Amino acid sequence: MDRYVIERELPGAGRLSEQELHDISAKSNEVLAGMNDVEWVESYVSDDKLYCVYDAADPALIAEHAERGGFPCDRISQVRTTISPATGR
Repeated sequence: MDRYVIERELPGAGRLSEQELHDISAKSNEVLAGMNDVEWVESYVSDDKLYCVYDAADPALIAEHAERGGFPCDRISQVRTTISPATGR
């Protein structure tokens, strides 16, 4: 499987309550339980976006997950490699 970063426009995302984030996560988990070859790794919440990291056999599976869950899915980008401070040492 390849790794992808998904951008989701969600105005006010940074102000979502713990319960709202729980409910969004639970819905995502519920949808993923009925799918194969797609896994949610983690997400980052900013003021107006979610940046989600997924492993998937095909980016179409990520789009399908978003559609089934009613989540925005504005951009899916394949991760080609990763770097960190250690890369420059």
